Amino acid sequence: IELMTGMFTNNQPDFSWIQPQEEKIFTQYFMPYSKVGLVKNATKEAMLNLEVDNNDATIKVYATAIYVNAKIVLYNNTTILFEVITNLSPAQVFDEIIPLKAGGIDTLKVVVEDEAGCILVDFVQEQNLQKTIPQPAEAAKAPKDIETNELLYLNGLHVEQYRHATFSATDYYEEALRRDENDIRNNNALGLWYLRRAQFVKAESYFRKAIDTLAMRNPNPYDGEPFYNLGCALKMQDRQDQAYDAFYKSTWNDAWKHAAFFALARIASTKKKYKEALIFTEQSLVKNWHSHSVRHLQTAMLRKNKEVDKARLLVEESIAIDPFNYGCRFEQYLLLLQDNNADEGALALDELKHLMRDYVHNYIEYALDYSAAGLYEEAIKFLKIYIMDKEEVYPMAYYYLGFFSAKLLQQGEALLYFKKAASMKPDYCFPHRIEDVAVLETAMKVNPEDAKAPYYLGNFWYDKRQYKEAIHNFEKSIKLDGHFPTVYRNLSLAYHNKLGRINEAESCLEKAFHLDTSDARVLMELDQLYKKMNKAVAERLAFLQKYPTLVEDRDDLFLERITLLNNLGQYQAAKELLASRHFHPWEGGEGKVVGQYLLAGVELAKKALIEKDYHLALQLLQCTEQYPHNLGEGKLYGTQENDIHYLQGCTYEGMGLKEEATACFEKATIGISEPVQAIFYNDAQPDKIFYQALAWIKLNNQQKATKICNRLIQFGKEHLNDTIHIDYFAVSLPDLLVFDQDLDLKNKLHCLYLIGLGNLGLKNYDEAEQYFNEVLSGDVNHFGARVHVNMIDFLIQAELSYSTNSI
Repeated sequence: IELMTGMFTNNQPDFSWIQPQEEKIFTQYFMPYSKVGLVKNATKEAMLNLEVDNNDATIKVYATAIYVNAKIVLYNNTTILFEVITNLSPAQVFDEIIPLKAGGIDTLKVVVEDEAGCILVDFVQEQNLQKTIPQPAEAAKAPKDIETNELLYLNGLHVEQYRHATFSATDYYEEALRRDENDIRNNNALGLWYLRRAQFVKAESYFRKAIDTLAMRNPNPYDGEPFYNLGCALKMQDRQDQAYDAFYKSTWNDAWKHAAFFALARIASTKKKYKEALIFTEQSLVKNWHSHSVRHLQTAMLRKNKEVDKARLLVEESIAIDPFNYGCRFEQYLLLLQDNNADEGALALDELKHLMRDYVHNYIEYALDYSAAGLYEEAIKFLKIYIMDKEEVYPMAYYYLGFFSAKLLQQGEALLYFKKAASMKPDYCFPHRIEDVAVLETAMKVNPEDAKAPYYLGNFWYDKRQYKEAIHNFEKSIKLDGHFPTVYRNLSLAYHNKLGRINEAESCLEKAFHLDTSDARVLMELDQLYKKMNKAVAERLAFLQKYPTLVEDRDDLFLERITLLNNLGQYQAAKELLASRHFHPWEGGEGKVVGQYLLAGVELAKKALIEKDYHLALQLLQCTEQYPHNLGEGKLYGTQENDIHYLQGCTYEGMGLKEEATACFEKATIGISEPVQAIFYNDAQPDKIFYQALAWIKLNNQQKATKICNRLIQFGKEHLNDTIHIDYFAVSLPDLLVFDQDLDLKNKLHCLYLIGLGNLGLKNYDEAEQYFNEVLSGDVNHFGARVHVNMIDFLIQAELSYSTNSI
């Protein structure tokens, strides 16, 4: 607001800095504040920049309002170097270069004051001091390894607040309660976790356990949060009287007075005790004077009590505080209608609709405010504004209208609304509010033929990690209507990832695609499932080639086609497809496009080497030095290219250029040589280490080569049966995670691959082939094993083609 009130030129509004269509909003909602002086005593602010270059100091000052006769002073310690009186405003920026005397400059300071001498902003040049480097963040320990319940609670809270992707807060809370079932904070935290996921009965039990301990010695304990949370759980179960008692108890604690008195006011309103509700809203506003929701409810209660003049004054005051208080604006509209002032009412309604931007969730939220106070008629009127003159409506809007009608015992109206909701397009409809559960369950009772309501409810439960309930509702939806593809798709993911029912997951996803063969996303997911089920590469490629238009629609599908071609040894075809498309980076696809580009180029170079076409081999390898722009990714700093340098060395060796060959072989020995469990796409890859060994052989250092190969074998054997956990700080995994991976199996195959590479480097070709084939039997798409099982022939032919004498 202060920023807006500063936009004046000669005491007139200046809108040259904003878009014309926005001028009306600023004129109506921000300009009035300058006239009534609401921001007269607001904190004064300005922004300041000081830069020193050689013997000049550049001072820039930007103000967020108009300041006449502001003073800007530049000091060196306490000595004034420069002083000026000037006007400042958002349109009048101070920007000057101040010459400094050579030498003698110690510490510069700039102070900006208004006409009254109040400091708007100041800045002291920072000294170059050595500061202690903060300790790096530490990964959370496993719950069983944490020493105290206090730390278990804090770790669980951290995991929950930061929405950690792979760690669950409940593991920490439950471990604490396993040690001490009466722990107050962990009971309350676990209750909240369930409350936010609409498991109200479960939540209630934890809140009551926390209260039992909390009130053991003091019936009016210092912390009212468990009482308030219990009230919420009870209210969501429609147990209003018990909720009333719990909320009232929480008011003993000052921190919960605003929220608790507001909740009490809503319950009183639901019972049509409007005067009692008014008293509660007043007590709530004492603790939070600007509360939108309380002011909205208080206005409605004044209207219900026929205290119309007070209601009007409250509306005006509330809108003056915040012009975007939609609830009070709607009450203003209702008051105008009540006064039979239809023209002004229409204007107020138009203004409300303009401000709400036709955003459905704005309407649902304020309708929920009304319904929470039992004002279902007002909730219906409010939502009807949104659906007015629309053919397609967000389905949940109709579901809520049906729910509110059912609450008013208007069963006929409710059924009509629920049927209308079921007929709406389900695109982008994802229920997420805990109130949605009661709405959708009511819809299923009133209109038992509705297949969409259980589908939406299944989406809600899946999002809240309540998988049993999600699967039950998906299955129910399919029984009611077996022609909706998305519910099959969702059920497929649930079967695979949560129940391990792989064959049923496959059937569901195939059904989803069969019902809509235009859905490229489902085709991608079905192919990923086939990939995870280890279907033959040629079979998968043939399947994708049936749908060329869909494959063209998505980068990931197009790349999968290229990947399959590479896997089948059709490297030239893969290379041509890579060159034909401009790829766009996507999360989870990091390094994949580049990986296939390098694979095709390197394998074609190997082929050229065997055929002694050294110029072609060199040309192909040089193309890997800088990735083409159309791949959408550049080369990461520190990328290891031991394989490329080794093959370049072999090429120069074949051309008789020994010095160039030696230089390339030496490059090929550089880099990380310790094998790791390669889980992330930028982890050190074991094949790079393998090529180091080959390079050492070329450099006549068999000892180092043997040591590297033995290290690969040793690491593989030592870690073959490890249990793998995702790193706490992991942000990107190397594969699409539509379907959960078996990380232990992935690790086992990786270790077998390492053992195979080690044996390949030691020229134990039979053993190497055995390990590579074992990897391929577990994962037919394992590129490393596929490439290096073919490398056996390459090395044998290379030994025959080139002199066995080392350089």
